[in-house]
Amino acid sequence: MIKQSKILRKETVDLQAAPAAVRKSRIRRDPPAQVKQKAVNPYPSEREAWVVAIGVCLFALAIAVITVGFSGFTSQTGSVLPVH
Repeated sequence: MIKQSKILRKETVDLQAAPAAVRKSRIRRDPPAQVKQKAVNPYPSEREAWVVAIGVCLFALAIAVITVGFSGFTSQTGSVLPVH
């Protein structure tokens, strides 16, 4: 047998029979503040273009160095063929 809790419970409210004023939310909030949008320049500045170009070149160089290093590390050093 289940014991009843000693805590007093609130009465339930029948929302179907309740008037419309009871069912509406009473929380009121201010509308969000309007944020000023910054003007966007569709074309990058010369400095930004140089930074991007240098970054792409450095990334390509890093990939090339890693590839050459990995191939040197994994190559077999004892199987050099003699030149005739």
